[in-house]
Amino acid sequence: MKRLGKALVIIFIAVAIIAGAALSYIKLALPDLGDAPNLKVEITPARVERGKYLANNVTVCIDCHSTRDWTKFAGPIESDSEGAGGERFDKKVGFPGEVYVPNITPYHLKDWTDGELFRVITTGVKKDGSAVFPIMPYKYYGQMDKEDIYSIIAYIRTLPEKETRVPERKLDFPLNFLVNTMPSKAELKTRPSENNKLAYGAYLVNASVSY
Repeated sequence: MKRLGKALVIIFIAVAIIAGAALSYIKLALPDLGDAPNLKVEITPARVERGKYLANNVTVCIDCHSTRDWTKFAGPIESDSEGAGGERFDKKVGFPGEVYVPNITPYHLKDWTDGELFRVITTGVKKDGSAVFPIMPYKYYGQMDKEDIYSIIAYIRTLPEKETRVPERKLDFPLNFLVNTMPSKAELKTRPSENNKLAYGAYLVNASVSY
């Protein structure tokens, strides 16, 4: 019995060490998708116009990254809050923790390179290397045409600055670890011709998916 008890203690310690090492790796080493690309998006009227259409009607970046008035039907965007962030997702709406939508106006993104914006939109990895909680469906954005992503970047660079800050997110265990395993490499595709209505429609539907 003493040998059995000693063996169980050793097994327990070994399992604890392995589990601790695995959690440390997930927390400290992931996500590991490489550096942000070195790119500079030229802001042109055509890109801004395309980005405005996508961000407001397809990928709905502005819908999420603005303050919404949920006392009204469909929660319309509050005036002068476009891109300012601040929406909170918590246990009241079924979230395992608290997630705050960040500001995406130049006030918050002025220190981000275009490559860092491209990476976060298409892979879910932020400027500091941490993982975005997948309220933002970056796995679908990562299947868009890179030119459309450039257009979104060009558009949000032109948003009026809004001086807002949001608290850090607080995720429950084990999601606070698992979130680091969720980002994935982009699988960019070529945007179909608008003349091919079926393929182009499928492209837009995929880009508009939200969880």
